[in-house]
Amino acid sequence: MHNSYLIMLAAGIGVPMLAALNAALGRTIGSPAVAAATLFLVAFASAAIVALLTAPQAAAKIATAPKHLLLGGVLIAFYVLSITWIAPVIGVGNAVFLVLIGQMIAAATIDHFGLFGANVAPLNATRAAGICVMAAGVFITQKA
Repeated sequence: MHNSYLIMLAAGIGVPMLAALNAALGRTIGSPAVAAATLFLVAFASAAIVALLTAPQAAAKIATAPKHLLLGGVLIAFYVLSITWIAPVIGVGNAVFLVLIGQMIAAATIDHFGLFGANVAPLNATRAAGICVMAAGVFITQKA
């Protein structure tokens, strides 16, 4: 198996852990917003260290990047804030289930149209069936 697949598997394992940990931090300190801000401070420090070690010259190119590419930061903030607020209300499993369904819909759309410079992978009947099977599997795990 290619290392990239293992890294993404580990990232996937981390998503529900992030949700549970940050939801618990929000309950513990009494503020989901402060918990999310704390997560971003730790994440920023971690990413900054990796950036400095791997590509210190790249920071100068940020000013020339198309501004719409920076919206990823808004999207991750929305995700972290929403999962931190909602997971304690509907449960981590249900929250992540809904996130996964949303990710499958968005990923298929991005791939189909090649949005944001992604490789085009048209949504055909086989891919649509696979997405439906994945969605059904996630649904079944939450109903069990």
